[in-house]
Amino acid sequence: MNNYINIYNNLVTLTRNKELYNGFKDQDSFSDRLTFLLFHFAFFLKIFKNNHNKDKLQEIYDFIFRQLELSIREIGYGDQSINKKMKDYINLFYAMLDKIHDWESLSIDYKISLLTIFLDNNADHAFLSKYFDDYSENLSNNTLNFYLKGVIKP
Repeated sequence: MNNYINIYNNLVTLTRNKELYNGFKDQDSFSDRLTFLLFHFAFFLKIFKNNHNKDKLQEIYDFIFRQLELSIREIGYGDQSINKKMKDYINLFYAMLDKIHDWESLSIDYKISLLTIFLDNNADHAFLSKYFDDYSENLSNNTLNFYLKGVIKP
């Protein structure tokens, strides 16, 4: 399972991009970072899902959510709070997956309206729409093994 740490670290690195938080009321909160991490991970799963990768992606999914749970514990939440938070984050993640399912065929305006659902209303949603277009294309131009082997440079 530790061979998935690079993917987790890549997701964390991507969420640290300060440009993502332009216009946010509360710059760079844990909740905002987690939302961006989940968006990046949703696109990652969307691009690499296929029968060949199914078992590996399930292991990656399990690993990522285990790491998220550990991060929430480090913040100091109790066991009951963690269970509720994890359920909320998993539901948020599945809502994201559902909304981005056909991302490439959506209009820019529709993409912006989707991002508004999940992110701070003050965010630069047009920039974020382009950012996730570029991110999705970048994922498509590489292999799953590329992301398993190393940490990307932002």
